[in-house]
Amino acid sequence: MATRPFRTSRRYSNSSAPTSSAPVPQSQASMLATITTDLDKIAPRFEVQPDQIEILQTPTEFYETLKAKILKAKSRIYLSTLYIGKTEHEFIATIRTALQSNPNLSVSFLTDALRGTRETPNASSASLLAPLIAEFGDRVEVRMFHTPNLTGLRKKFIPKRINEGWGLQHMKLYGVDDEIIMSGANLSSDYFTNRQDRYHLFRSAELADYFSTIHNKVCELSFDIQPSSEPAGYTMRWPTTNPAPSPLESPEKFKSSASRYLSPFLTPANSPKPLTKDARSSSTTVYPVLSFVPLLETSTELPALTTILTRLSQPPFHPASWTFTAGYFNMTPSFRRLLLSTRPASGTVLTAHPYANGFYGSKGVSGMLPDAYTHLAKMFLKRVRYEGLDKNITLKEWQRGKVNEEGGWTYHAKGLWITFPTSSDASSPPAPPEKGEDPSLTVIGSSNYTKRSYQLDLEANVIIATSDPGLRRRLGEEVQWLGEYAKKVDESDFEIPERKVSLHVRLSMWLVRVLGGAL
Repeated sequence: MATRPFRTSRRYSNSSAPTSSAPVPQSQASMLATITTDLDKIAPRFEVQPDQIEILQTPTEFYETLKAKILKAKSRIYLSTLYIGKTEHEFIATIRTALQSNPNLSVSFLTDALRGTRETPNASSASLLAPLIAEFGDRVEVRMFHTPNLTGLRKKFIPKRINEGWGLQHMKLYGVDDEIIMSGANLSSDYFTNRQDRYHLFRSAELADYFSTIHNKVCELSFDIQPSSEPAGYTMRWPTTNPAPSPLESPEKFKSSASRYLSPFLTPANSPKPLTKDARSSSTTVYPVLSFVPLLETSTELPALTTILTRLSQPPFHPASWTFTAGYFNMTPSFRRLLLSTRPASGTVLTAHPYANGFYGSKGVSGMLPDAYTHLAKMFLKRVRYEGLDKNITLKEWQRGKVNEEGGWTYHAKGLWITFPTSSDASSPPAPPEKGEDPSLTVIGSSNYTKRSYQLDLEANVIIATSDPGLRRRLGEEVQWLGEYAKKVDESDFEIPERKVSLHVRLSMWLVRVLGGAL
């Protein structure tokens, strides 16, 4: 399938572009300081220089960057993902080459057990990775997390195609030595070629160390994969050294043990020593915010986002502007209320058109998902109108061709960008981010802002807070290029025949909720 060249077609600045020295208005700096003071009470704080963050643009750039980093790895590679495509032989060959050329290198994989073994006894993520263990021994680790929410009769009778609706290992952490790529992308050919996501590369040893710790702790709460001559090509066992019993044998004890084990690592106490004497003088800070609610009573992602969005509904942050994106349009009612309560000067919601949804044309229940998300988008616009915000909030659908056809792309990006109001004229609302001021805050990571994200899945994200004009400009450009293939839609667009949602789709949505799962 056709892809857009990532080197020659870029019309935007990159991380090496000179940073403007123009001062940020004091009110902007003051508002940012208020937000970071709030976040300091919730999550670890990492100070970085703006040029330590590189924003990648295309799937191809993500793939080529990741392979290049792997080939130059000196000591460690850790990859947390939902799954690795069962035919990603080139990617595995890249890792094998790195291991062969450097005897000091170790590699750790963390995937989801349900998704990573779904095709067994046919080829799967597990059977793809197991030969690396046979070849390199304990230099390679493969772990697969299994949700404690799918056990017993429920696990036995719910079809494999939809069982992941009860919880997954969903973090996307791609760490190599002292760098890490945060993304929502998995490791398979579509994410490497024609599935648009977001990708931020952080050159920070402290941040890479922190997420390595998170990766390792979840690995220790996961099944271990070993090579086998059995038809499946692997065995999956629960090591006795794990600090919790198996989630399949004792789900409640697993959750309580996992909670005690993980909770200390999410707190602000994990912040490294500040780079400057006055921590508040740093122009750019990064806050890891995680959602481990299947294992913990609380996490840090939802409290952090709730705090930020609540601030936006109050002076001097009101009226701010924001752009929110999610490939799967299914934000929780509480998150929707928080967004709408900000009553923005300009709000844009960017989601996938059904033709850009990865489930479009799928067999069985999953094939209903694009229509389900269409129904939810229609309900969102109805709510926007009810709240009197239809002049302020716009819904756009991203479409680049049609999935499963020549040149067709899918859309999987997720995140939030926030632009504070300017102080130049308090009587006039600020322009939208793509036309005026650039964002000072962004959230990037694996979360889809859904029930699954906040109740069922393991999620990892970061909040970037910056007053640096150059980084803010690059965040604004990220919003622009993601919107290049997006088109505004309104309620009338959902009334045309091909956008009508059938009754059986709505019934299926209800049934999944009744059974305790989520889209």
